Amino acid sequence: MNYTINKSAKSSALQPQPEKALVKNSVASYAFASSPEVQNLVCFSHLRWDFVYQRPQHLLSRASKQWNVWYIEEPKWDDTLRLDIRQVDDRLRVVVPHLPHGIDDETAVRLQRQLVNQLLEQEQLNDFIAWYYTPMALRFSGHLKPRLTVYDCMDELSAFSGASPLLLDQEEKLIRKADLVYTGGYSLYEAKQNRHPQVFAFPSCIDAHHFLPGRADIPDPDDQRAIGGPRIGFCGVIDERLDLNLLGQLAQRRPDWQFVLLGPVVKIDPNSLPQSPNLHYLGMKNYRDLPAYFGNWQVAMMPFAINEATRYISPTKTPEYLAAGLPVVSTPIRDVVRSYGGWGPVLIGDSAATLEKAIEFALKAGHDADWKAIDARLEEQSWDNTWQQMQRLMNAQLQGVLAEQ
Repeated sequence: MNYTINKSAKSSALQPQPEKALVKNSVASYAFASSPEVQNLVCFSHLRWDFVYQRPQHLLSRASKQWNVWYIEEPKWDDTLRLDIRQVDDRLRVVVPHLPHGIDDETAVRLQRQLVNQLLEQEQLNDFIAWYYTPMALRFSGHLKPRLTVYDCMDELSAFSGASPLLLDQEEKLIRKADLVYTGGYSLYEAKQNRHPQVFAFPSCIDAHHFLPGRADIPDPDDQRAIGGPRIGFCGVIDERLDLNLLGQLAQRRPDWQFVLLGPVVKIDPNSLPQSPNLHYLGMKNYRDLPAYFGNWQVAMMPFAINEATRYISPTKTPEYLAAGLPVVSTPIRDVVRSYGGWGPVLIGDSAATLEKAIEFALKAGHDADWKAIDARLEEQSWDNTWQQMQRLMNAQLQGVLAEQ
């Protein structure tokens, strides 16, 4: 089967013709070495590039400054077999496999393997880095021979609703194959550290400058302008990780507060969302617009459920809220308590009553924190710093430094 690419189009298609003490591994011990001979990084992800802007987009946008990045998403289902390739910038492309309806699982895996092979052949990707967000992609890419394999474990996917029963077995295979394992938080690091000799914790980070406009007098977005105050806001995916019962209780207890939620509803019935005149679901927003929403809230909230799906999460929104100058009220998510509990304007509550008290306190005193100290800490947590550390490890591995130690 042969494929052609329309190079002149921005969107082209391949179509068939007919807590540092916790971390035992230290990044600082590895010297920085560039690896110009490796030109490409191929990422396998379960997340759409145009979904919520989060860890993959932050890291791989930075990776594209050194390598050509090919971001391969999960397939879409229609009546054709093809790969759509969309150029995001000069060195970053999003690749979307399209598979025909009605095929069985084994056929889907075989066709994805075929499409990936054709992509690598057509683009002459003979020497590349493989970067994984989903172990399930190993089913159609495990035969590849990358120069380096990185598993960036941002979530415990096996704990999510609808997770494949094959996921744990595939993750075990991926960990054996990987040269480096990164984790999206310290709890995940603790869960993975004894399963691979090179595991490094890289918790949620922040592009602080992006959110700083939220501290100024910034115009209120049109769909939020008519909502009264005080406003308590949440931004993120609305799924089984959110405690909807708790959210409903808070709205009932304080009808004088307005609760604003930004983000897509995923894997749960939208009809299960609590409804009240002071609950406002505004849908998913572009990353560039978030400072305007945050800047017109008074408190940020993270009403996560305490369950298996949230056991290992390290919410990116914590530092983003702080960068926008917002006090934060959260349920006792382990990595939030560990990293921020009892520090600055981050308050923890484990019930509707305690969260209500925490929000009430934040409304009165949340902006009295030492924001200079907060900003200094946020600067240390920048995505730029995190990527530089990840890059050092990768370049050192490519140069054979890690293998010798």
